[in-house]
Amino acid sequence: MMADLDILRGLAVALGLGLLVGVERERRRDDGVAGVRTFALIGLAGAIAERIGGIGIALGGAFVVLAALAGYRTSRGRDPGLTTETAMLVVFLLGVLAMRELALAAGLGVAVTLLLAMKTRAHHFVHQVLTDQELHDALLLAAAATVVLPLLPDRAIDPWGVANPRKLWLLAVIVMAISALGHVAKRAYGARTGLMLAGFAGGFASSAATIASMGARARREPALASACAGAGMISNISTVVQLGVVVGLMSPPLLARLWPALLASGVAVTAFALVAARAARDVPADLEAPEGRAFEPKQALLFVALLATVMLVSAWLQAWLGEVALDAVMAVSGLADAHAVAASAAQLVATGRIEAEVALTGIALGLTTNSATKVGLAWASGGRAYALRLLPGIVAMLLAFVLTPRLL
Repeated sequence: MMADLDILRGLAVALGLGLLVGVERERRRDDGVAGVRTFALIGLAGAIAERIGGIGIALGGAFVVLAALAGYRTSRGRDPGLTTETAMLVVFLLGVLAMRELALAAGLGVAVTLLLAMKTRAHHFVHQVLTDQELHDALLLAAAATVVLPLLPDRAIDPWGVANPRKLWLLAVIVMAISALGHVAKRAYGARTGLMLAGFAGGFASSAATIASMGARARREPALASACAGAGMISNISTVVQLGVVVGLMSPPLLARLWPALLASGVAVTAFALVAARAARDVPADLEAPEGRAFEPKQALLFVALLATVMLVSAWLQAWLGEVALDAVMAVSGLADAHAVAASAAQLVATGRIEAEVALTGIALGLTTNSATKVGLAWASGGRAYALRLLPGIVAMLLAFVLTPRLL
């Protein structure tokens, strides 16, 4: 009974995907010869072919290919493209997939329909919006993520086991992607709103990386310094949220002790972020369209090199001081990543190796040194003026985090 129900679901999804793509193609009937009924039948044919077996799939696929070629010969005078003809084959394959992987086929079918519907906007973006330099940067980012990253060893190469080439390169990719996100968001929503959105989203990946990326943009485009500082400040909100998530997952009892400090620091940094966002409203309108590169590879590599140095020094000090100097180790580790310190402390609490009070002190020390890292990166990437714009908010966040448990 369940098998029959799965078959019916697969057939229904295959038919539905064919109808979905067919409706979109029907609206562009001048692009090809297949409409809503044809695509629905092609999707259903793929599902039936899968039930028949390999011979059915081969025969059905061959028929769809020949029909697509015949349709292309008929319509190439009006439209030399192969979009509709290719969509016919894709829908057939989605019909086959629907009988095996229902959810995957449904998701891909929606994605295919959205891609087809984006024709005008996609062409406009490629030909009218995207510059040659931006295309070059996009290809560079894609190569860094899909070619270089998988080739790097996923293991530590230093005596202390902290310098992992793949993870470090992944961080470089994140830095470049954050900068590119800011560039795209700035183009889509303008300098004021776009950079704020990019700062908040980038903060979940790495607030320090976001601050460094925004600092590089502020140095490159001085008129955007206030907007970049606002985006860097907003990334600290993501830091606070992520600290709560990490601690809550590792040790809920520790989160019960930590949440007042997190709430107070979140409120403090949000207040400064709102002030920074308000200051960013003074960005001139003629700067709404971004210029230059989407990201600076040298800046990303410099950030990763600095962070790797901090990690190595931290590991060396930890090996030298030993586990007895837990506070010192957490403080030094915080130079690289506050979330790693929080996760380590929460894990120690969860396993009963330390008390929650000790963990709170360690997390506060880690956040303190991490805040110092952010200020240092801000100064190095964006200059003195950029760092001073961020300093009050970071200090307020830190003071709220440290003092709130003492006041309660």
